[in-house]
Amino acid sequence: MIVQHLELIDFRNYVSGSFDLTAGTTAIIGDNGQGKTNLAEALAYLSTLTSFRGAPNDALVRVGADRAIIRATVRHDDGRETLIEAELSAVGRNRVQVNRQPLSRARDLLGSVRVSVFSPDDLTLVKGSPSERRRFMDDTLVALATKYDAVRLEIQRILRQRNSLLKQAGGRLTDEVEVTLDVWDAKFAEVADQFGYARATLIARLTPMVVEAYEQLAGTATPLDLRYEPQWRHQGLAAALAESRSLDIRRGVSTVGPHRDELELWINGLPSRTHASQGEQRTLALSLRLAAHRLVTDRTGSAPVLVLDDVLSELDDTRATALLGHFPAGQVVITTALELPLPARPDHIIRVRAGQILDT
Repeated sequence: MIVQHLELIDFRNYVSGSFDLTAGTTAIIGDNGQGKTNLAEALAYLSTLTSFRGAPNDALVRVGADRAIIRATVRHDDGRETLIEAELSAVGRNRVQVNRQPLSRARDLLGSVRVSVFSPDDLTLVKGSPSERRRFMDDTLVALATKYDAVRLEIQRILRQRNSLLKQAGGRLTDEVEVTLDVWDAKFAEVADQFGYARATLIARLTPMVVEAYEQLAGTATPLDLRYEPQWRHQGLAAALAESRSLDIRRGVSTVGPHRDELELWINGLPSRTHASQGEQRTLALSLRLAAHRLVTDRTGSAPVLVLDDVLSELDDTRATALLGHFPAGQVVITTALELPLPARPDHIIRVRAGQILDT
């Protein structure tokens, strides 16, 4: 699958922009603050229906406009072409059309376009809070099979209901609260046990790929370990919830479950978050993204679009050259403020300034 054409209307700093992309490597070149990342953000939005920068919808709509349009022509591996149009509203619901037909739910677009994004912010995968690593696991699961998006949403729904009940209890476990908790705990355990198993299976598959990617980038074999071992999985969530019920009642919040899980990352037998150098942390973050990209490619049979947003500026020459030399097969889009080094070998170059195309 490749994105052949991308059009933006009132998206970020683009009043109107139209871009042709190549099946190989397209380089988006421009000074900082000119719209390179905005273009990458629009492309990735079609994959997840969220901003990889964590921006809300109103921030994606150009100042002074009431809506933004992202329009893309996608060619699939079997030769079919699909026109995808996403309308982002500054206020209200977004709308999505596929081949001019509106989708009843925007999230039905998931899986139609797969995009893997590498950005400088990926350092938070290693240095950030556990929520960053949970999101990495869950986004990868959704890229592998869109059914996991529904599972993730169901877990969030159950947690909202359970936490609301715990708060209303005011620290007292009455008979009525206990009966209702039993209902929510049964629902929670059923869906969470399945999700925990999916996360564990994912990490088992990713680990050797991360090790391989790290060796390619660093140029040397390095002991790495990814550990997803939440205590509740050893006994099942139903039993864990029963044990934590008194604590949950006192605190008014759910203290165990997949929403509290941690993915531990180890380098040379030590926690990477606290003991690795920044160079090691950045290499590990890139390795995680690259491994996830390769796993999705292997499992779905189609390579996601690979977007590197200003990543090369964060790497030393050795790692940058290694990254450029180990691109997986498929479409690649690189944004940079500098001319690309020779190993990048872009097939197509687009230069942007202040949300406008200078030349292609």
